[in-house]
Amino acid sequence: MFPNTLENAFLSGWLPGETVPTLLLIAFLGAALSFVALPRVGKAAGVVAAALPFTLFAAFLTYVPVLATGDGVPTIMQTVQWVPSLGINFVTRLDGFSLLFALMITGIGTLVALYAGAYYADKPAADRARFLSYILLFMAAMLGTVLSDNLIVMFVFWEMTSLISFLLIGFNSASKEARAAALQSLVITAGGGLALFGGLLITGMEAGTFSLRAITLEPSLIAESPWFYVIATLVLIGAFTKSAQFPFHFWLPNAMQAPTPASAYLHSATMVKLGIFLLARFDPILSTSDVIVMVMVGFGLTTMLVAAVMALRSEGLKAILAYSTVASLGLLVTLIGLQGPGSSVGIAGFILAHALYKAALFFCAGIVIHATGATRVRDVGALFTLLPLTAVSTILASLSMAGLPPFVGFIAKEYVFEAKLESSFAGIVTFVAVGVNSVLVAIAGIVALRPFFSQKSAFKGEPKHGEVWGMTAGPVVLASMGVFFGLFADIPQYFIVGPAAVALSGAPFYVSFEIWHGLTPMLALSVLVIAIGALMVWKWDAVQSAAKSLSFIDRFSVEKGYNATFQGLLSVARLSTQTLQNGQMRTYLVATIAVVTAAMGYALLVGAFGPGAAGFAFPSVEGDTIRPYLAMVSALVVAGALVAAVARSMIVSLVGIGLSGYGIAVIFMKNGAPDLALTQLSVETLFVVIVTAVLVKLPAVGDGLKTYSRFDIRPRDALLSTAFGAAIFLVVLSIAAKPFNPSITDYFAATSLTEAFGRNVVNVILVDFRALDTLGEIAVVAFAAIAAWAILSLSDGKGPADLDPAHDRSTRGVSSLIFSTTAQAFFILMIAISVVVLFRGHNEPGGGFIGGLIASAGFAVLALALGVNIAAQKLILHPVVWMGVGLVCAIVSGIPGAVLNESFLTHQWVDLNLGFMTLKLGTTYLFDIGVYLTVIGGVLAFLIRVQQQTGSPDAKPSDALPADEPAPNTNTQGASA
Repeated sequence: MFPNTLENAFLSGWLPGETVPTLLLIAFLGAALSFVALPRVGKAAGVVAAALPFTLFAAFLTYVPVLATGDGVPTIMQTVQWVPSLGINFVTRLDGFSLLFALMITGIGTLVALYAGAYYADKPAADRARFLSYILLFMAAMLGTVLSDNLIVMFVFWEMTSLISFLLIGFNSASKEARAAALQSLVITAGGGLALFGGLLITGMEAGTFSLRAITLEPSLIAESPWFYVIATLVLIGAFTKSAQFPFHFWLPNAMQAPTPASAYLHSATMVKLGIFLLARFDPILSTSDVIVMVMVGFGLTTMLVAAVMALRSEGLKAILAYSTVASLGLLVTLIGLQGPGSSVGIAGFILAHALYKAALFFCAGIVIHATGATRVRDVGALFTLLPLTAVSTILASLSMAGLPPFVGFIAKEYVFEAKLESSFAGIVTFVAVGVNSVLVAIAGIVALRPFFSQKSAFKGEPKHGEVWGMTAGPVVLASMGVFFGLFADIPQYFIVGPAAVALSGAPFYVSFEIWHGLTPMLALSVLVIAIGALMVWKWDAVQSAAKSLSFIDRFSVEKGYNATFQGLLSVARLSTQTLQNGQMRTYLVATIAVVTAAMGYALLVGAFGPGAAGFAFPSVEGDTIRPYLAMVSALVVAGALVAAVARSMIVSLVGIGLSGYGIAVIFMKNGAPDLALTQLSVETLFVVIVTAVLVKLPAVGDGLKTYSRFDIRPRDALLSTAFGAAIFLVVLSIAAKPFNPSITDYFAATSLTEAFGRNVVNVILVDFRALDTLGEIAVVAFAAIAAWAILSLSDGKGPADLDPAHDRSTRGVSSLIFSTTAQAFFILMIAISVVVLFRGHNEPGGGFIGGLIASAGFAVLALALGVNIAAQKLILHPVVWMGVGLVCAIVSGIPGAVLNESFLTHQWVDLNLGFMTLKLGTTYLFDIGVYLTVIGGVLAFLIRVQQQTGSPDAKPSDALPADEPAPNTNTQGASA
């Protein structure tokens, strides 16, 4: 095994470090840049896009002699650390089999890019560039899948191919059929991907490694596991869905709604073969069980038969080719189930031959459809004069597909028959193979002859164009290679098929890939297949009519079952939405609180009375003294809660809630949690101010702003809230009764000053030890505020700058001279305090979050007193801009640590000597400033939008009331009061 690519002098001269990962990085970077570059190059986009896969193809081509001349099973393994703590590294594995796929992906990808550029020549530049970018991104994802040795990394790329395939199939988003086909392919392949993910996780845990090579070198690690059949089933589901095996076969023909370049690339040459690639890699494990081998052979044969029959029933050019592809994939699955080195040669040879002739045939079908607009075989004919190069390419590719000499398809088919004759399933496998391959011969003949030579169904319309070099280059090159590799079979034997077959078998052996083996049973079978296929071409109309007469196929269609199941799920989803998402916040809260209460109650009962439980434990209160001031504060908290619950006025309820909140803040303060107390005070202040602002702006609630809670439902609410409170109380008691482990507390207390240079342990934890968590939290705050800004849009679509202060009540504050005068002074004071709290937080109670809440409270009071527009003017910038600046500050603060310590958000400190004093400054302050700005922007984005919404002149008095309550008096005296 070669340790790395530095043995390849050509590549090591111009690519740095680990060469294979570098090539993959180039693929993704090129695909990303194409989204920006391709729209600017006009109709040359296809040629420009083709440069990336061509460069990669040339690079991978230099590995051919390296892997063809090594001893044993030449393999290049390279590792780049990704998540080493979880044992997940980006490990690339390049051997003969993965190199075969890499050359197909990049080589055919080059031709697809040229083809797509010409195919979309008459389309808008943006659409053409977007399609090409998707193709390049798909190419990169395919390369990542076939080159990855780590199972988790491989799965990431595997799913990426499904997502990009969804975008390509549904590229014509105006077509309902294209959208449905894209969704169907995504549901099936992504669903199979979930099954595969489970199988890969269990595999890695059972084997103790996620290295596919290490696992397959020791298949007993999995074969002897009690989870073997679970793993095998999940892997088979993932592979069968990807490679369109029965009963998942129907998604591939439906995916022909995709543009032809995508069909030729994804659904013929590359993506659908990923399932084959996976099964071939897992074959050393799967083949240890005769049951799994029989399952693979059985499903492969069934897929071949079903696809052959459906191909005979189809009329569309692309549909016929799609079903023939499904049959070929079934043939490959069958070959993987067979054992022996002969099957390895058959697999590698057939993959190569199929990619060459099937991609060429899809290209040719696309040219015919693009030139004539006709999609069915019966609608085209006599096109040889119009499309001579396309006709010749189609004939050559079809002859290779039919398995005639001297094409590479003939050689591949010979080895396929040899592998089947040598297997333990020789009788049935050979019988099915002869029948299905005869159908493929007939399809090849129909596709090659009718569109170009049939006079009976000659195309009568005006063609859009003749030969276009960008579209014709692909089929000409691929069809010619089918002839070339057949005539000079030594080249694929020694450099492509041979290394791939050796890699598949796991041991070196002599690979024979020759066009002539003498008079053998395989040759006799080939002659028989060609004869039957030629007869079917002669009697095609009769054969197709007989196939269409099989009505039971339509009645028992698997696709109908899928559609019924899918529609049933949608119906259940609609019913669930109507029941659960009914727009009533009270219903949501009742359901949520009831479920949480039940869960806590169940946990308490099991913990106290379940098997092995020691009963419910209460914390010891011995030695504790009752502190009268805390008892008084607690009584106020309870009183505030009772007032909020029984009051009929919203304002009175708000006062009760505020009383409880401030009382809890006092309890926090007196129990040694000043940071938590400051946060509670700030939140309560904001809550009271914002809700008051909303109540003031609500039109015509009247009669003292009464609540919307009716007396007939209050007993239910009281019962539920009492149960919830009791459950919380008991849970807290149960937690307090557990022995306290002070190790974490002691660690932070001991290291906060020595390592993070801060005496406020709470703030140090937030901005140093768990800074990444805090960064995620403020990002959530920002995203939620942006969502609220978008959702709470004004009904007339106006933004804050469009509001007319003279006519929009949202710009006016409360009509109180005293309040408006004192609010401005209060605002200045709150901003000053917030800045002090921000910068003192690292050593004293405070910090960015508390400072941001205090500043937000100042803005909120100003908005309540003078109007939201005045507050927005004081803010200077848009709230979303402040959030963006805050996030940038927080992220930038972590860069020095990433550069100097190789650890993002490890804050750096310097001592600044001012002569008369020394200041200790660190990037932690920049992080805290980011938190401060994000909180201000988030709170004010919500506040401004809420006040604009509630102040909208389009709001109606009845909008805020339940349907069963009468509209109240429109007198707003209560609000003014």
